[in-house]
Amino acid sequence: MTPAYVIQSGPARAAFNMALDEALLETMPRLGCPVLRFYGWSEPAASFGYFQKYGEVARATPLRPLVRRPTAGGLVPHDADWTYSAAFPASHAWYRLKAVESYRRIHEWIRSAFAKLGIATELADCRREDGAGQCFLGYELSDVLWRGRKIAGAAQRRTRAGLLVQGSVQPPPLDLARSDWHRAMRQTGEQEQGIQWREFTPDVLLNQRALALSRDKYSQAAYNRKR
Repeated sequence: MTPAYVIQSGPARAAFNMALDEALLETMPRLGCPVLRFYGWSEPAASFGYFQKYGEVARATPLRPLVRRPTAGGLVPHDADWTYSAAFPASHAWYRLKAVESYRRIHEWIRSAFAKLGIATELADCRREDGAGQCFLGYELSDVLWRGRKIAGAAQRRTRAGLLVQGSVQPPPLDLARSDWHRAMRQTGEQEQGIQWREFTPDVLLNQRALALSRDKYSQAAYNRKR
């Protein structure tokens, strides 16, 4: 069995959500094993890719606040989605995967979780661009589709510390609870990847770093509007 941590963060403000994900990436060398984090949003918000232009994003959505992610990708609304992140240390096999492969594998995991809940989804076999940088108006290769519509996408960042995947699921309009999907993700990880989950609560060092990043970076207009 492969040990991994799981965090049920609950809802938080946009700046703190991005800050904790970055802090998890930074702390990978110290933790030494992957972390799967489920979280929500305490207010309607939107995140956008590290390389996107703020002005274009601001015109594309009425959602506020807008927060620049530490990962790439497009504009993602967070008014009704299910959000997660996965961080892997540089010593982990996922870190050595090419970006297209790690992207496909995280979405295979999500597809398997939906299958466990009796919901048939598929991975996109091509790219369909639509929406000028809005993540869920088109789809990329290996995005998760339900009846031809994208319901899950992700973005990645690799550093010397490890790999960070930030993902969003726009759930299909079915009788499905967020907690059911969380449980299915954990069970699928156990059965298909041999993961042994350990509940994890961010310690003082991790929390302090996340609070500092939230205050000094992700809450600052200078960062969010730098492009």
